[in-house]
Amino acid sequence: MAVKSCVVVVLTFNSAKIIHETVAQALKVSTNVFVVDSGSTDGTAEVASSMGCEVVQRKFINYSEQRNWSIAKMAPLYIWQLHLDADEVLDNQAVAGIQEVLASTSTHGVYLIKRRDYFMGKILRFSGVNPWHLRLFRSGVAQCENRLYDQHFVSLQPAAKLPGLMHDKNAASLSDWTLSHNRWSDLEALESSKLANKNDTDVLQARLFGDARERTRFIKGLYYKLPAGLRAFSYFLYRYLFRLGFLDGVPGFYFAFFQAFWFRMLVDAKIYEKSRHLD
Repeated sequence: MAVKSCVVVVLTFNSAKIIHETVAQALKVSTNVFVVDSGSTDGTAEVASSMGCEVVQRKFINYSEQRNWSIAKMAPLYIWQLHLDADEVLDNQAVAGIQEVLASTSTHGVYLIKRRDYFMGKILRFSGVNPWHLRLFRSGVAQCENRLYDQHFVSLQPAAKLPGLMHDKNAASLSDWTLSHNRWSDLEALESSKLANKNDTDVLQARLFGDARERTRFIKGLYYKLPAGLRAFSYFLYRYLFRLGFLDGVPGFYFAFFQAFWFRMLVDAKIYEKSRHLD
């Protein structure tokens, strides 16, 4: 079987409201879209199939395991892999940039793309989190780091940047957002003691002078050295004032507030709770 140019891998679960938009843009990159669905009951798989995607059903263990299974499965079949979540929609500039890479003879094999967050139905131009993500790479040169939360794709090769944006059109209600972040706070509390493991090449390294993702991981390490009560307050000031989150209006305030004084404070409370049980 001849190896094809590029596959777009999309992870889905009950994503029927957004999957059509995501796949429509992905198909501009490649006609080969591989959807890994985790038992959706809202018609997600049917929508993807109707658009020409190959859809497989696979039990979700965790994000890293699902991603790395997909990477390994696609590696013998495609030169390039582009990985998206179900609600991540490429804009036309990003599509054009990826098309240019695929048509190029350059040996560079790893690319970052900037993600733009949405909250309460509004785009967050200033107050979003983790803006750069490695999502386009040659098969065999990248994998998803083995973490419980805040997972990134990692590679030993230096990463270049793509133009355009990947719009994270999170359609969840505030109730759903808080429920999911409650679950993620459990995972982040477990991970907090394992940040910046400099001897492990399978995780994103924390480097002050690294790429945008590595600098964020470095700052996150500093964050956890602050006193528990102070760091959530500092996080709010950073996201709402320093990062100009106030320019995102009311949704920008609520996003910064809930990220800091709900999610991050909840992580701190669970770390404290766990330490008390160990005493």
